[in-house]
Amino acid sequence: MSEQNANGEPATAQDELRPWRRRQFLGGVLAGGLGLVAPTFIPATAFGANERVHTGHIGLGGQGRGNLKAFLSQAVAVCDVDSKHRQQAATMVEQSGRSCLQFTDYRELLDRADIDAVVISTPDHWHARQTIDACRAGKDVYVEKPLTLTIAQGRRMVQAARQQQRIVQTGSQQRSSQNFRRACQLVRGGVLGKVHEIHVGIAASNHPFREREPRPNTAPPAELDYNLWLGPAPWQEYNPDRVHYNFRFFWDYSGGQMTNWGAHHIDIAHWGMGWDDSGPLSVEGSAQFHPQLWHEVSEACRITYTYPDQVTMIVGQRQPDIAMGTKFFGQHGWIFVDRGKLVASDPELLQAEPAEGLPDLAESSNHHKNFLDCVASRQLPICDVEIGHRTATACHLGNLAIRTGQRIEWDAATETIRGPVEVATQVDRSEREF
Repeated sequence: MSEQNANGEPATAQDELRPWRRRQFLGGVLAGGLGLVAPTFIPATAFGANERVHTGHIGLGGQGRGNLKAFLSQAVAVCDVDSKHRQQAATMVEQSGRSCLQFTDYRELLDRADIDAVVISTPDHWHARQTIDACRAGKDVYVEKPLTLTIAQGRRMVQAARQQQRIVQTGSQQRSSQNFRRACQLVRGGVLGKVHEIHVGIAASNHPFREREPRPNTAPPAELDYNLWLGPAPWQEYNPDRVHYNFRFFWDYSGGQMTNWGAHHIDIAHWGMGWDDSGPLSVEGSAQFHPQLWHEVSEACRITYTYPDQVTMIVGQRQPDIAMGTKFFGQHGWIFVDRGKLVASDPELLQAEPAEGLPDLAESSNHHKNFLDCVASRQLPICDVEIGHRTATACHLGNLAIRTGQRIEWDAATETIRGPVEVATQVDRSEREF
C-alpha cells in the first residue's frame, strides 16, 4: 500500500519534499486593536539569488489556478476544500514534470518546513486568517485582493507581517502594469495641476440571479468540505448559488463589485494621489439592491468620498457618467486609465515631462515575479500589505455607507469611525469556531 498524507490520500511528493512532523499550530488571528504599526526594515534571509522558492497554493478556483500557472515552477503543494479543484491543480503541477502534495486543510500545508511561501486565492472571508496564520508559521504570502472582509482584519494582517518579518504582496496586479504607473506618475508629477475630483468606475453585478431564481438549499456535494469552506463565516445551509465564484455576492463572504473591482481602481486612485498610508475623511452614498434580495450586494451605486485637501472621489456602479477605470480631473484637464487604455483630455498631457522630472514610483512589470524578487531581497513589494489594507478600507467604508444609509466620518490615523455605535463597531465582525 502506498504512503498517505495527512488527508488519507496518496502522498505524491515524498521523493521531492523532506519529511515533516506535525507541530502545535498557532491558529486564529492576532488579538488587539487597530493601533498603527510603521513599516520596518526586514533583515535578509538565507535565500540565494538562484535558489528556488517553494510555494504552496491555498484556494484553487479560477483565480487560484491562474496564480498557480504564474508560480508553476515554484509550486510544490496545493490545498483546496474542493477535491475536484485540488486535483485539477495537482495535475497542472505534475504535468510540469514534478510531483505535488495535496491538502484539504491549509493548516497542514503551513506545517511543512519545506514550503517557503504561500499563495492565497480563497474567498475573501478567509484571507485574513490564512495570511496571519501563514506569517506566524514563517511563510511569506501572496494574497488575492480584496485583502480583507473587514477593516480591522487588515490592520491585524499588517501587524502580523511586520511582527513576523514576512513579505506580504496584495494581488492588485494593476500596480505592475506600465500604463497605470505612467498615469500615476503624471498625476503625481503635477501635469494636471491640482487634482480636485476622481471618478472610479466598477463593474455591474454578474450574479446568475440576474437571469433565474435562486436554487433551494441542498446537501453539499461529496467533493466539498463545506464546513471548511465556510470556515470563520456564519453557518448557513449549503446552497450552490452561494459558493465558489458566487461567494462574491453575499456579505458573509465578500463585498460585491465594490471590493472586487474597487480594490483595483480605488487602488490606482490612491497610488496616483499618494494616499497609500492614509484614507478619506468622510464617505456617503446610495445604492440599488436586488428587489427580492436574491443576492445581497449592490447592483448599482454612487458613493462620494471626501479626502484631504478638498479632493472628491466618486465611485460609480452602472452610472452613465463614470466609465470602468480611474479618471483624474485637474486644473489642466483629465487623465483616464484602465486596462489597455491611457487617454487624456489633451494627448500632449501624456507626453509631458516636467522640468523637475516625474516622480520615481515603484516599478514592476510582473506582479508575481515582484513577489518572488522581494522574498529574496526582503524589500517591501509593490503592493505591500499596508497598501492593500488601505485600499480595502476605502472599499469597506463605501459599503458601510450604502448599507447603513449614513454618512461615515473616518479617522484614518486611528482607523476608527466617528458616529453612532452601531456603525462604528462595524469595522470588524465576530468569527465562527469550526
